[in-house]
Amino acid sequence: MIQSVLVANRGEIARRIFATCRRSGIGTVAVFSDADALSPHVTEADAAVRLPGNSPADTYLRGDLVVEAALLAGADAIHPGYGFLSENAEFARAVHDAGLTWIGPPAPAIEMMGSKVESKKLMAAAGVPVLAELDPGAVTEADLPVLVKASAGGGGRGMRVVRELVDLPEQLEGARREAQSAFGDPTVFCERYLETGRHIEVQVMADRHGTVWAVGERECSIQRRHQKVVEEAPSPLVEAVPGMRERLFEAARLAAKAIDYEGAGTVEFLATGRAERGEDDTGGDFFFLEMNTRLQVEHPVTECTTGLDLVDLQLQVASGLALDADSPAVSGHSIEVRLYAEDPAQNWQPQSGPVHRLALPGSAAEFDVLRTPGIRLDSGVVDGSTVGVHYDPMLAKIISFAPTRTQAATRLATALGRAQIHGLRTNRDLLVNVLRHPAFLAGDTDTAFFDTHGLDVLAQPLATAETERLSALAAALADAAHNRDVATVNSSLPSGWRNLASSPQCKTFTGTGGDVEIRYLHTRYGLKAEGFDDVSLVSATARHVALNVAGLRRAFEVFRYGDDVFVDSALGPVSLHAAPRFTDPSAVVAEGSLLAPMPGSVIRVGAEVGDAVTAGQPVVWLEAMKMEHTIKAPASGVLTELSVTVGTQVDVGTVLAVVEAAHAEGES
Repeated sequence: MIQSVLVANRGEIARRIFATCRRSGIGTVAVFSDADALSPHVTEADAAVRLPGNSPADTYLRGDLVVEAALLAGADAIHPGYGFLSENAEFARAVHDAGLTWIGPPAPAIEMMGSKVESKKLMAAAGVPVLAELDPGAVTEADLPVLVKASAGGGGRGMRVVRELVDLPEQLEGARREAQSAFGDPTVFCERYLETGRHIEVQVMADRHGTVWAVGERECSIQRRHQKVVEEAPSPLVEAVPGMRERLFEAARLAAKAIDYEGAGTVEFLATGRAERGEDDTGGDFFFLEMNTRLQVEHPVTECTTGLDLVDLQLQVASGLALDADSPAVSGHSIEVRLYAEDPAQNWQPQSGPVHRLALPGSAAEFDVLRTPGIRLDSGVVDGSTVGVHYDPMLAKIISFAPTRTQAATRLATALGRAQIHGLRTNRDLLVNVLRHPAFLAGDTDTAFFDTHGLDVLAQPLATAETERLSALAAALADAAHNRDVATVNSSLPSGWRNLASSPQCKTFTGTGGDVEIRYLHTRYGLKAEGFDDVSLVSATARHVALNVAGLRRAFEVFRYGDDVFVDSALGPVSLHAAPRFTDPSAVVAEGSLLAPMPGSVIRVGAEVGDAVTAGQPVVWLEAMKMEHTIKAPASGVLTELSVTVGTQVDVGTVLAVVEAAHAEGES
C-alpha cells in the first residue's frame, strides 16, 4: 500500500489531495515554486521541496525535478492533480521508471487521449458519437462559426470562437501562442461551434481488473472563455430526457474500455436540444468532446451526490484494489461554483493582490464529502494569501449539497452572498446572480447563458446604491469609533463631539457607483447624518455598527485594511475605498494613457511612436495568469509614447503607452 504521496501540483487541488491522505494515514509531500513559498499547500504538507523559479515551465512542468523531489523526500507515489503534468504521458512513464506509483491512468491511455485530434478518431471507431474535425486551412464561410481548440490541454486555453472568416488567421495565431505557453504544444484544430450546446460529462472510475464505473453525470454548461464557472450533478437536461443517462453512460464506458483505462477520468460531451423546456425537438443528442485522463476540478459535486471520496478511490485503484461490481447510487443534488479573482464586467479581467479574508457563514466542511445537506469549501488560499500573476486566478470552489436542486441553489447563493471576501475583486456577485436567475432555477443552462441573459445584468453588484450609502455611513461611524479606541485623551467622548453645534464630520468613500460623501454630527438628540433622515444610531464599535433604518434594525460588520474598507450585511457586501483628503500629484497620469490592468509580461506590441491609431485598435498584448490580454487605444489619435517592449514585466497601473487624441477641425 502507498505510504507517502507527493502531489505534483499547487493550491487548492494539492490541499484537497492532502486532506484525503491525512484521513487515510498517508504521508504528504509538496513541491513549490518561489512564488508559492508561503502557499498553504506548502505549510500543510509533511515535507516540501522547492522548485526554483516562478513560471510553470521552470517549476511545475519540470517532470524531472518533480520526480527528483519525490525520491529526495522518500515518497513512494506521485499524484498529479489536474493541469500541469496531469495528462503528460512521458511524465507518467518517468514516475514508473523511477520505481514510484503513478496515481493515474496508464501512460498509453493518456497518450491516446492527449491529442484531441487523434482521440476523436479513436472514439469514432469505438462507436462514440463525435463532432467532425475541421482543418484550419480548409475552413469556409459555410463552416462558420467554428471553434479553434488546442489539441493538448484544456481549461479554455488556446480556444477561440470565430464567426468571420477574415478573423480566422489572427485567432489561430493567438490560440497557438496560448497553447504553446500553457501546454508546450502549439497544435490547434477547428470544429463546428454549437452556440447553445449543453456541456455534459460523465465521471468514470476503472480498476485494472476490468471493472468500469460510470459514476453519475455532471452539467458544466455555464462557462466563461470556455472555462467552467458553475457545475452541478445531476444534469437538469439529462434528468429531463428519458433514456439519455443510459446512453451517456454506455458511451462513457465504451470510451474508457477502448483505451484500457484505469483510475478516475471524465468523458466530456456536448449535447444539443432543449427538451427540458418541453420543446418538441431532438433534445438529448450528444457528441464526444474529449476525455480528461485525470481528476476534474468539479469532482466534488459527484462526491457529494454519491458519498464517494474520489481521491481515496484513486489511491486504492493505484494500489491494485478492485472496485465493487456496481457503482453506488446517486441521491440529492450538488452545485459547485468557482470563485475567481477577476472582474466579469471588465471582460473577465484577472486580478492579483492580497486576500485579506475569505470566510463563509456558519460551519463549512473543508475538502470533505458532504453526506448531509450543507456547504463545502475547497480553497487554495487562506486569510493573508497573495494572488500572483503566474497561475490561474481561481481562489476557491464553493459547493452545496441538498435533497433538491432548488434547495442546493438557494443554500449556495445565500452562503456566497453572506461570505466575507475581502481584498481583490472577485466574480462573487455574478455567481449569486446566476444561482438566483429564473432561467438557472428552471434548468435552462446552455453554454450561451451569459450572452443570452446579458453579462452586464448578471455582473451587477448585489448591493444597491442605497445599501452602498448605508454601508458608507457604517464605515464612517466605525472609523470614528476606532479613532476613539486609540485616542490618548478623552477617548470616552464621541468623535467630533462639541459643546456647541459645529461643522459636521465629513468622510468620503469611493464605491462602485462613484464617490459617497458622509456628513454627520453627534448631537444631544443622537446621530444626525445628512441625507439619512430615517436612520438612527443604535451602537457603533470599530468592527460592528447597528443602525435603525426606517424602523428596521440593520447590523453591519466593518473591516478596514489600509484605505480599503469592506462592509458586510444582510443587504449585500460592499467594497469601499477611503478617499484621501488631498490628491498626490505623482498619481496623476496623462490623458489617453493605456494602463496595465494587471501585472504581466508584454508579449507583443502593435504600433510605434508616431503611428496613427484608431479607437479600439490593439496596441499592447499582455500575458498574465496563463491567458493573453489585449490593451486597446482609448481613442483615435497618435501614439506619442510607448513605455514597453516585448518581454517587459509590468505591474498593475503601469503606463504602457499614451495616445494623443485627434481633435476635430476647429478645436483648440
